Amino acid sequence: MKKKAFITGINGQDGSYLAELLIEKNYVVHGTIRKSSTFNTERIDSIISSKHYNKDFFLYYTDLIDAHGIYNLINKIKPDEIYNLAAQSHVHTSFDLPEYTTQINSLGTLKILDAVKNLKLKTKIYQASTSELYGNTKVKLQNEKTPFEPRSPYAISKLYSYWIAKNYRESHNIFLSNGILFNHESPRRNETFVTKKITSGAVKIKLGIQNKISLGNIYAKRDWGYAPEYVFGMWKILQHNEPDDFVIATGKSYSVKEFVEKTFKYLDINIVWKGKGYNEKAYNKKNNKVIVDIDRKYFRNTEVNFLKGSNLKIKKKLNWYPKTSLDKIIKIMVDSDLIKYSN
Repeated sequence: MKKKAFITGINGQDGSYLAELLIEKNYVVHGTIRKSSTFNTERIDSIISSKHYNKDFFLYYTDLIDAHGIYNLINKIKPDEIYNLAAQSHVHTSFDLPEYTTQINSLGTLKILDAVKNLKLKTKIYQASTSELYGNTKVKLQNEKTPFEPRSPYAISKLYSYWIAKNYRESHNIFLSNGILFNHESPRRNETFVTKKITSGAVKIKLGIQNKISLGNIYAKRDWGYAPEYVFGMWKILQHNEPDDFVIATGKSYSVKEFVEKTFKYLDINIVWKGKGYNEKAYNKKNNKVIVDIDRKYFRNTEVNFLKGSNLKIKKKLNWYPKTSLDKIIKIMVDSDLIKYSN
């Protein structure tokens, strides 16, 4: 009998990679997509057009706001594993839409947990958590025991999900694990995220399609990994013999500015930085044109300046470790963008 997996937000970066992984592992995969006025299945179109569609891959339009719909789906599928990846995941947007962010990220999680509890299922649940929980912690290498200091409505909404998952695990004996994932990137990243904004923008500058990239806090430092490896970590977490919470990270941290420099270097564009603060700019050495500037609107209301995660626990317990360097991730993303925008 094939295992059945239920993935919320299956058309996102992580959901699409996870769906592919589980199909390879002979799962029947069920996933939710939020209904919109346009088709938003680009990341999973290859599965939709394959032999798996409506055989061992099934899609449903629903929203985590819809408790009745979520309950009915879980009752219908009775999944062996649930991966709750759906979220309003944009930190900057969460300041503008704090109530909606909370409805999806916090109460949406609760609706899934209540459905599993009330249906008395033996389903294993993976709850997607985030390094944004740590905020501006003074701890230089964050792990599963590092105190949380969330700095945005997004992070606070995810903090609720983290703790309600632990509470349901302990009070209702549900197999429920939190994955505290640090930033993870791929060609499937949405362009509203800074890494994809940089790689696609740099490619467009190289091809003469765009003149410059406007960024916010280029001195913010992040721990960037490779998304396909991180969803493999999610799967490994649910294969563990007991529920637990795990950080997934590389243990290395780079600034946004360094990410910019690595991207342009790979494209053979030599840049030089001039100015300070909001007036700092990157110039193309070849023609002295500004190709990166700073725009105040991209700064957060409350900044998170430094994140770097410890993967010691997941290495020791699950034998998971990162394999792809940041330079390789940038190469993969840029090469994909070159194909996309050269056509």
